[in-house]
Amino acid sequence: MDIDMLIGGAAALLTTASNVPQLKKCWETRSAGDLSLKMLLALASGVALWIAYGGLKADWVIVAANTVSLALVLGILYFRLREP
Repeated sequence: MDIDMLIGGAAALLTTASNVPQLKKCWETRSAGDLSLKMLLALASGVALWIAYGGLKADWVIVAANTVSLALVLGILYFRLREP
């Protein structure tokens, strides 16, 4: 494994894992009303574009990490959209 792959893998792990505590809190409280809907939509869109970029570059680390990140963000977005 070269240094590029190591750095990319570490970055992917940390940025993807950063969504886990927020989703856990949303799951436990059944609420995400204190989160900005615009921010979540922008984040989901940006992550989806990263997946497309990774696909175009044939970079599995980018695709895999951002696919997991998108799933986590969509989970958070689900709770946010349920708010009145």
